[in-house]
Amino acid sequence: MIAATMLSCGLAAEVSAQTNSKFDSQFMSWPVYNGGDLELTVDNTGTHFRLWSPKAKEARVKLYDNGHTGEAYKTLPMKFDATTGTWSASVPEKLYGKFYTFQINSDGKWLKETPGVWAKAVGVNGDRAAIIDLDTTDPEGWAADKGPEVKSFNDVIVYEMHHRDMSMHPSSGIANKGKFLALTEEGTLSPQGLKTGIDHLKELGVTHVHILPSYDYNSVDELNLQNNTYNWGYDPLNYNAPEGSYSTNPSDPKARVREMKEMIKALHDAGIGVIMDVVYNHTAQNDDSNFELTAPGYYHRHWDDGRYSDASGCGNETASDLQQMRDYIINSTKYWADEYHIDGFRFDLMAIHDTETMNQVAAELKKVNPSIFVYGEGWTAGDSPLQPERRALKENVSKMQGIAVFSDDLRDAVKGHYTDAADRGFATGKPGLEETVKIGIVAATDHPQVDYKKGNNSKFPYAKSPEMIVNYVSCHDDLCLTDKLRKSMAGEPEENVLSAAKLAQTIVFTSQGTPFMFAGEEVFRDKKGVHNSYNSPDSINAIDWSNKAKYKDLFDYYKGLVAIRKAHPAFRMTTAADIAKNLKFDKIDTKKTHNLISYSLLNHANGDKWAEIKVVFNGSDKAQSVDIKKGDWLIVAQDGKISPTGALGRSQGGKTTLPPYSALILARE
Repeated sequence: MIAATMLSCGLAAEVSAQTNSKFDSQFMSWPVYNGGDLELTVDNTGTHFRLWSPKAKEARVKLYDNGHTGEAYKTLPMKFDATTGTWSASVPEKLYGKFYTFQINSDGKWLKETPGVWAKAVGVNGDRAAIIDLDTTDPEGWAADKGPEVKSFNDVIVYEMHHRDMSMHPSSGIANKGKFLALTEEGTLSPQGLKTGIDHLKELGVTHVHILPSYDYNSVDELNLQNNTYNWGYDPLNYNAPEGSYSTNPSDPKARVREMKEMIKALHDAGIGVIMDVVYNHTAQNDDSNFELTAPGYYHRHWDDGRYSDASGCGNETASDLQQMRDYIINSTKYWADEYHIDGFRFDLMAIHDTETMNQVAAELKKVNPSIFVYGEGWTAGDSPLQPERRALKENVSKMQGIAVFSDDLRDAVKGHYTDAADRGFATGKPGLEETVKIGIVAATDHPQVDYKKGNNSKFPYAKSPEMIVNYVSCHDDLCLTDKLRKSMAGEPEENVLSAAKLAQTIVFTSQGTPFMFAGEEVFRDKKGVHNSYNSPDSINAIDWSNKAKYKDLFDYYKGLVAIRKAHPAFRMTTAADIAKNLKFDKIDTKKTHNLISYSLLNHANGDKWAEIKVVFNGSDKAQSVDIKKGDWLIVAQDGKISPTGALGRSQGGKTTLPPYSALILARE
C-alpha cells in the first residue's frame, strides 16, 4: 500500500466536472478535502480522527478493545469544519492496538457504524478499523525493496493468478495453502518432483504476476475459514487493507499487512513485479457500503430518479467524475504503490471511470514509481450516466496517457467468441477472422496493410501506441483456454487441442503490445468447464500441479515463448510508426486460402539482432504451405516445438508446409 505519500493537505477546488444526472448535480456544491490526514493519524500529540461527511448532522468515533466483539469503551464526539466538510476528534494517547468505527447522523437518523473509507488495517471481517504502526509490519530489508525496472510496457509479461488457485491443490507441495505466504515458499515440488509456486514462476520466466483482488473483500467469512469459502474478490469492502482470509490470522490486523508485504518482497527478490487487481468501480453493498455510511449519496452515480446506476452489473457504480471520489482512487492507488511497493494496477471495468481520472491516476503513480504499469478493461457491464466520450473505454484509450487496455479483438478472433463455448476462432479452424487477428498483431495501431473495416470488434485503429494494448486469449473470466478449446473442438483428439493451445499463445506472445496469460494454462489447467468460477470450490479452481509432468511439452513451449519475447525486441516495438515500417504482411488470397497469416519483422526491428523474423500461423485443420524467400534461416518454432536460439535446425526457404493448428517462426541473422 502507499502510505504517507498522499497529496498535500488542504481544501481542493470545488468540482468542475460535468454532472451526469440531475440527482448527482446536488453534490457539485459540496466542499471536497484531499488532506493526507483523512481517517486516522497517530503522532507524538496523540491519535487523531478526521472524517469527510459534509452533510452529516452529527458524527462520532467509537473506540473498542476488540476487533469484532464487545461494546465500545469510549465514544468521541466529532467537531465539524464547514470549510473542508470534515469532522475531527483527538485523544492525547497513541491508541495502537485499539479499534474504532465512525457513525454519522444523517437527516436525524444514526446510520450503522463503519470503519470509514480509509481504514488501512482492520479487524476480522473488516467491520472495525484497527490502529497499528505500519512501520512495524515491514519485513527485514523492506526499505531497499523494489520491483523490476520497466522501460516499456511492452517489456512486461503478465501472469494472472489467484492466491488459492496457485497453492490449494494437494499437488502444490506448498504449506501455506491459499495464503499470501504461499508465494514466499521456495523449493516446493509437485509429486513428480517439478517446481511449483514461486520457483515455477521463476522457471517460466514471466516478469509480473497480476494477482486477483487482495484488498479486504466482502464474501468470505474470516471467522470461519474452515469452510474454505472461495471467491475471486470482486466485491470490495475495505479498499486499503489486505484481505484477511489470505493471512494466517485474520484476527490480527498486523498479520495480513506483514504477510502481504513478505509475499511482495519474495516476488521482488525473484525479479518478479506485482500487479494488483483493483475494483474501484463499485462496492459490494449499496446503502450499507462504507461510502454510503459516511457520505450518503455522494460516492455512487445515480439516474435522474435517484436509483443507483449499475454499469458494473453488481448493483451500483462509483462516481469517479466527482472530485472526492476521483481523489480517493488516486490516493488509494498511491497508498498501495508506496506502502506495499505494488508495481502495477489492473482496473476492473475501467470504462466506468472517466478518462480524466485515469490520466491523473497514471500521472501520480509515475511520481511514486516510473515503472508502474496501469491497464484495465476498456468496457462496462451495463449503461452509465457517464457520457460515452468521457468513459475510459477501449475506443478512448488514445485520450489517455500511460494506460493500456485489453484487446478483445485478438481474444475473440483467435479462440472464438467468449459468449459461445462452441464457437471456433482463427486458431481452431474458423475462416474469415484473419483481419481481426492482424488488428491484434499490430496492437490496434494504424497499419497500411490492415483493413479495420473487416474487423469483427473494432472498426478503426484505436491505439496510438502498442504500449496501449494488452493481448490475451483468456483470463479468470469466462472459459479458460483449455476449456474453451475442449468445448469448441469437441470430438477432436487431445493432440489437436494442445496444438491449438500452442498456436493461440504463439499469436499472443509474438504480437505487438503486452502479452498476458492466465495462470496454469502452461500446464493445461482447466476449470472443469465452469466459465464463471468466481465462487466455485477449490476443486474447480485449483491448479493440479501433476499436470506439469503430464504436459511437460506444453510447459516447455510456453517457457520458450517467454524466452523468445524477452530476448527479441522485434516483438516489443514501442511506436506505431515502427510497426508500420518494420512489420510487413505477406499477400495471401483469402478467397482461396483461409486461416493462414504470414508476416515478417524487418530491419533489425527495434534493435533486434535478427535482421528478419518470419512468423506464420496456420489455424486450419489441414496442412497449408507458404513460400518463404530463399536464404539461410534459423528454425525457431516449427511443428509444435520451439527453441529461443533457433536450435531446431536450418531452412533454406522455398515452399514450406505447416501442419494443422501450428506456427512457424524463422529468423535470419
